[in-house]
Amino acid sequence: MTNIILFGPPGSGKGTQAKFLAERFGLLHVSTGDLFRYEMGNNTPLGQEAKSYIEKGELVPDSVTIGMLKNKLDANPDVKGVIFDGFPRTIAQAAALDELLAASSAEVDGIISLEVEEAEIVQRLLLRGKDSGRADDQDESIIRNRISVYHKETAPVFNFYDAKGKGHKIDGMGTIEDIAARLNTTVSAL
Repeated sequence: MTNIILFGPPGSGKGTQAKFLAERFGLLHVSTGDLFRYEMGNNTPLGQEAKSYIEKGELVPDSVTIGMLKNKLDANPDVKGVIFDGFPRTIAQAAALDELLAASSAEVDGIISLEVEEAEIVQRLLLRGKDSGRADDQDESIIRNRISVYHKETAPVFNFYDAKGKGHKIDGMGTIEDIAARLNTTVSAL
């Protein structure tokens, strides 16, 4: 079983590339955004709990997110591995993910960071905002703040895994196909 965290700032191409990798290597693509939408849309107990926090403008506790991840993994016991997209975002979440996987005698095999210049990220998100309608992708100051928050709060997760010899940095600039080729080479070596 190969378990990979696809990592990088907002707009680095994680979602796009995770879909390609999942298809190419037969991995389960787990996006926390998709998990939240599924659980809340199906009014599950965890979805109701998450919704209660979101409606108050609060962050959903890690325990709820981990519960959703566990449900997803339990529902797909025969997968070749998992590509985590958008999770973990903190060291505490990384430790919880490691614990969850260890319960199934599994582990994170690698964290792959898509390295993209900030100016490129801003352009990508502004372009995405034109199609998606997402307000947070249409305002450059909000985009730059999201990038800053990523560097302060989320980037340390890479170091957490890199210290275990599991960190890989990939050039996230260029065409989607070029980036996919670089990712395929790295994943094949895990």
